[in-house]
Amino acid sequence: MALLFWAVGVLAYLVAVFHRQSLGVASLEAAARLDVGSSGLATLAMLQILVYALMQVPVGVLLDRFGSKRLLATGALTMACGQALLAVADTLLYGVAARMLIGLGDAMTFISVIRLVNLAFPPRRNPVMVQLTGLLGQLGAIAATVPMIAALHTYGWEATFFGAAGLGVAVALLVVTVLREKRSERVSEPGLRAAWAQPGTRLGMWTHAATQCSAAAFLLLWGYPFLVEGQGLSPATAGVLLSTLTAVGLVCGPLLGWLAGRYPLRRSWLVLGVIGSTTAAWTLVLAWPGRAPLWVLVLLVVVLATNGPGSMIGFDYARTFNPAARIGAATGIVNGGGFLASMAVIALIGLALDLVGDYRWAFVVQYPFWLLGAVQVLRYRAKARRLLAQLDEGAGEVRAALD
Repeated sequence: MALLFWAVGVLAYLVAVFHRQSLGVASLEAAARLDVGSSGLATLAMLQILVYALMQVPVGVLLDRFGSKRLLATGALTMACGQALLAVADTLLYGVAARMLIGLGDAMTFISVIRLVNLAFPPRRNPVMVQLTGLLGQLGAIAATVPMIAALHTYGWEATFFGAAGLGVAVALLVVTVLREKRSERVSEPGLRAAWAQPGTRLGMWTHAATQCSAAAFLLLWGYPFLVEGQGLSPATAGVLLSTLTAVGLVCGPLLGWLAGRYPLRRSWLVLGVIGSTTAAWTLVLAWPGRAPLWVLVLLVVVLATNGPGSMIGFDYARTFNPAARIGAATGIVNGGGFLASMAVIALIGLALDLVGDYRWAFVVQYPFWLLGAVQVLRYRAKARRLLAQLDEGAGEVRAALD
């Protein structure tokens, strides 16, 4: 039953990623239909991500109160409404409203699935299942490329996005029909304050923020122009490198998940290793005289491939240091912190490019995030140690969480 519930949750997450990415392949059609330029399309994307990030903590509190089943169904229906609104939208205002609805529904999905995993699987298997959840969910990005392009060209804008809305409704019905949740797994009082007060939660938040931000900025916006304009690669070669990053991440995820579950005493060293190797790889690229050779850029994307899987360890800390009654709030804090950090890095790189016009100096803005993240990981690891020292020796896995 645990595997069945997990499979349904992963399917809901996969469809959420599909909704999230669906506008990307329809950007030219969207620009013509909504009568907007590049800045208008950027507004659609950034507002969607902003809603997603800002709603993580409120959704986490609701998740603890109402459970994964209700939020997964609500999220699927909310995204379906967003896609239906986009199907009939003919102005930027309606387009913004539609994508904000998709961001809201998307915000309810991933942490709901993570909560299912946390409650259904034993501690040693949990990190691997979390990694697999993230990896399988990304198949939705593939579904949002070739099938969406084919549908747009064959059936047109309205039919395609109404079809996407129907897919969301189907997922909501599947969730309502299949998932079962014990009443005892939901609570009547939110645990946000207690989750934030727990040093392990903030350890997870800083883990997620420091490890995710560089790869997120690279994949979401700045990697392609950096490789083409900043490093002089051909568009085809740049595309291969970005694909390599994703492919290597598929291998790194289960590996880091297995290591985190097998050696819980060394999780923080895995996190610091990801931060340190990312810093070293970027330093090599940015300090290289002139344009970096291809092998250096390959090394960079291979190292960046560990960022996403490394950030998932933050959710493992949230699970370890919080009881089931407040796991939603803790997971929301971790996920929200990571996405806010990623948005800050994306914005600062853009601002630096406007000011200096040089990719080499623009990417230097990442260093304060890595430094602050590493310091905070060490700081909250020490705080969690002191707290655990006050607990009974039978604390079990919680005591083993930090090295």
